[in-house]
Amino acid sequence: MPDAALEAVGITAGYVPDLPILLDVSLRAEAGSVTVIIGPNGAGKSTLIKAIAGLVPVSRGTVALRGQDITGLRPHHMARHGIAYVPQTDNIFRSLTVGQNLDLALRRAGSAGPDRLARLLDRFPALADKRGDKAGALSGGQRQFLAVAMALATAPQLILMDEPSAGLAPKAAQEVLEFARDLTEQGVTILLVEQNVNQALRLADHCYILAEGRNQVDGPAEALLGDPIVAEIYLGGKRLRAGA
Repeated sequence: MPDAALEAVGITAGYVPDLPILLDVSLRAEAGSVTVIIGPNGAGKSTLIKAIAGLVPVSRGTVALRGQDITGLRPHHMARHGIAYVPQTDNIFRSLTVGQNLDLALRRAGSAGPDRLARLLDRFPALADKRGDKAGALSGGQRQFLAVAMALATAPQLILMDEPSAGLAPKAAQEVLEFARDLTEQGVTILLVEQNVNQALRLADHCYILAEGRNQVDGPAEALLGDPIVAEIYLGGKRLRAGA
């Protein structure tokens, strides 16, 4: 079996003590792969990725990064562990310029900062062209690429992305997801929550489906594409795990 970049086992977590949103949820993300989490609204998808990032308290279970226990990771320690998190909203500073956003993301890069900035601007030519523009004036797709560029500024090995295509036009959504796929060619592991099921399953390696805060189905993304069980879970007609 390939090495796991990330493994979460038996996660029970929520925003309020004794009111868990996630109940005994587990997942595994292989190194250099795209793993997607899908499910109906209220399934706990974003809560899971936030629990892994240390943004939601975990009451039971463990999160391991390359075999090291990082359960309850403090969010400001993510970068030192090689983790970057791209939230669904409020993921850039709209009142600052594109360049200022990138400078903030690179503030801890030290002597590597100028080289990383040059590589980011080369990788995102549209951002390079708008370096002096306010980030809030960018298109939806450009704002999302800026958020991804800021995540890459920390040279992460694992990127957690929460619904990166939300609110984007179909072409922009496809570009963002394809870019996430391309990052794996450089050894980066991607774990993302995605609302566009068909696009996500076409691009991902492995998929986990949640419903009502529990694991329901998981398997190779390609195998789940077109599987009627996916629609059944989304419509609320199927629950596969005891107690779900």
